[in-house]
Formats: sequence, structure tokens, C-alpha cells
Amino acid sequence: MTHGEPLLQREDHGPVVRLILNSPQNHNALSVAMIAALSEALDAVAASPARVLIIAARGKAFCAGHDLREIQSARSDADDGRAAHERLFAACAEMMQKLPALPQPVIAEVQGIATAAGCQLVASCDLAVAAEGTRFGVNGVNIGLFCATPMVALSRAIPPRAAFELLVTGDFIDAARAHELGLINRICRPEALADQTMALARQIASKLPEAVRLGKRAFHAQNGMAPPEAYAATGRVICENLTLPATAEGIQAFLEKRPPDWA
Repeated sequence: MTHGEPLLQREDHGPVVRLILNSPQNHNALSVAMIAALSEALDAVAASPARVLIIAARGKAFCAGHDLREIQSARSDADDGRAAHERLFAACAEMMQKLPALPQPVIAEVQGIATAAGCQLVASCDLAVAAEGTRFGVNGVNIGLFCATPMVALSRAIPPRAAFELLVTGDFIDAARAHELGLINRICRPEALADQTMALARQIASKLPEAVRLGKRAFHAQNGMAPPEAYAATGRVICENLTLPATAEGIQAFLEKRPPDWA
């Protein structure tokens, strides 16, 4: 970020919004100000007609996690920073939970490193595209700080044993291993990252937005349910989806072997 530029930048590309972390000098750390900017921007996107959100970052790193200098400076408070730390992690948890709750699918566009809360940010998004050479980790344990809050999203995005190994060893994994574990969906050349992510976003944006929004909400809701409860819940969703006039048009277009008229 240069003087006068915002911590977070927004770009609108038709139905696709890009939010860009713009603090490369500290590897786009999730400071109190960055978390607040993201939270406010997510609320604005949620209320907008946008169909897909991309979260990207300026510089060599996607996000190196929380701002450790800021965390250390809070220790000068009378309570050794406990209150400030509690506010920080509560605000971060609230922001992270907005990502799966957002009506629009969210794609992380990742390069360089995504560590600790930065890895949490990737895991909290619905999808992720990463450049070759990107490294992921929840490596706080290496400095004596177990990544307890990043663990929540990570252990839901990849197999629990794999998540626990990363948490207790502090090891990094490369993009190929992250793809194998399911943390990211696609890998591409670094110079193609923005284009490949945008292509995925535009593909999703071309679908009926009402159906995608219904589907995203149902996906996250059923994920923690037992199968009978999940089938009952998703049965209600698909029946609701069938009441949409645009869905009736899509089915009829398929039967008539023509493109649906969703414009």
C-alpha cells in the first residue's frame, strides 16, 4: 500500500467483484484495520446484485496471517493485552464466518504464501485458485502460538488428521499438496492466476443467480447434518428452486435443445 491508498481495494467486473488486500509491505496481514475493511466490504457485496466475489491480494504474498507487531504492542495494556486480543479474534471470527454466509460464491485468488489466518482466509472461501509455487501453512506453533482459530476453517476444508498434522508440526505444504487435500480447487501458472480465477468466476456468474444462491446456502447448511436431515432440508430447497420461473425456462430450454433465456 502506498500513501493515500486504501487497505482494501474493490474492482467491479460486471457480475464479478474483486476485493484486493492492499498491504503488501506487511504481506497483507490481517490487522484490526484490514479485518474491519474486509468485514464492511463483505456486507456491501452481500447486499449487492453481484454474482461472484474474488478475494485477491497485491504483492508477493496473499496473506501472512495476523499482524504480530500489532498483537505484541497490545501487551502494554494493563491486562497484558487480553481484552485487545479478545476483540481482535472475535472480529476476525465474525469476518471469516461472513464468507460462507455470503449469498455469492467466494473464490480465493492465492499467490506466494497463505499462512496462519491467511490460510484460514483461503479455507473460509468457497473455492480457491492458486499459483504454482504458493505455500500454505498454519505455522504459529513454530513461534509458540497454536493456530487455534485458523483450525476451525482448516479442519472443515481438509481431512482432520491432515489439518492436525499441519497445526502441530508447523510444516508448509505446496500448491500440489493443497490441491490433493482439497484446500484449493485449481493450480495455474503465476502469470495466469488473475485470468484463470476470473474465468472460473465468470463461468459461475453465467448460471442462474437465484439457483446458485439457494444452492450455496443449502450446501453449507446440509454439510453438518446427518443424511436423513440433510435430504429433508435439500428436498425443500430443490422444490423451492423449481418454483422459480427462470428454472422452468431453463428446463424447457434443455428439452427444446436451446440456450435458456436468462438475460
